[in-house]
Amino acid sequence: MKIAILPGDGIGPEIVAQAVRVLEKLKADGLAVETVTVPLGGAAYDQYGEPYPEATRDVVRTADAILLGAVGGPQYDTLPRDKRPERGLLAIRKDLGLFGNLRPAMLYPELAGASTLKPEVVAGLDIMIVRELTGDIYFGQPRGIHVNDAGEREGFNTMRYSESEIRRIAKVAFEIAQKRNKKLCSVDKANVLECTEFWKEIVIDVAKQYPDVELSHMYVDNAAMQLVRNPKQFDVIVTGNIFGDILSDEASMLTGSIGMLPSASLDANNKGLYEPCHGSAPDIAGKNVANPLATILSLAMMMRYTFAREDIAKRIETAVQTVLRQGYRTADIYEAGTQKVSCSGMGDAVVAALA
Repeated sequence: MKIAILPGDGIGPEIVAQAVRVLEKLKADGLAVETVTVPLGGAAYDQYGEPYPEATRDVVRTADAILLGAVGGPQYDTLPRDKRPERGLLAIRKDLGLFGNLRPAMLYPELAGASTLKPEVVAGLDIMIVRELTGDIYFGQPRGIHVNDAGEREGFNTMRYSESEIRRIAKVAFEIAQKRNKKLCSVDKANVLECTEFWKEIVIDVAKQYPDVELSHMYVDNAAMQLVRNPKQFDVIVTGNIFGDILSDEASMLTGSIGMLPSASLDANNKGLYEPCHGSAPDIAGKNVANPLATILSLAMMMRYTFAREDIAKRIETAVQTVLRQGYRTADIYEAGTQKVSCSGMGDAVVAALA
């Protein structure tokens, strides 16, 4: 297994270091792993003057999978748009064709009290959001800021989806639903946006290939409300890039902390970039207090989806649940009666649980 390690910015290097410790433990137990570390985002700009430099591009193109920490920081906010760390993240997704973003939102029983919703609303929560990642308004052309015919400045972006883009992400979502509870909800805004009216039409057509999966549809504003009102009605949600960006972050907070949630971004052959759902958290960077569990769980997703090693994925996930059951908590999930630990302390606990 050739894995590219991209620590990134902010807390990225701290949380990735703990995931690498898990990899080293698995390697010591006989897993054939090769890792190469390269920069992305602000760290890459500092070294190469580009957020996605050629040196990084060469490594990730030949790797089987990529583990990423996080990108961004206030020191880069004044850079030209094409030099900002986030452009590096968009560029690597586009370059590698990582169109399928998997964002699980699962509430561990041990953390039911950490959610802002009542335990009876979120207990047992287990949702998978499948977000299309390389199309939509984030990439559509034309886009920009200009002076219009009336002499006034205006900004504009274009929401676009081709039929093939919709079909391939729908296929991913239906196949994941088949392996879960055979329920898929497609989220759109078909009553207002022609682009998502077309999305709905294509998803309905793809559904004919999956008669065992129950397909439903929901407008995005209602979906946002329902995620708070009755989140357990959902099993798998499939949606476009901008709606998926918003809904997956909303769903993540149902679990008590975004620091617990991994993600995967896959190409057509299941090569993937794996990263925690949270950002670079520059306010706590370097303090050894960040939660590394989302990054460690991203490693479990890597083993499951890219390397088809369900045994290793479950071993990692069991280790994480073990440390939670033992009462270990980083600051973001700490509650009275549990034991607060540092970022590296949580890494110690997970490695010990693996043993």
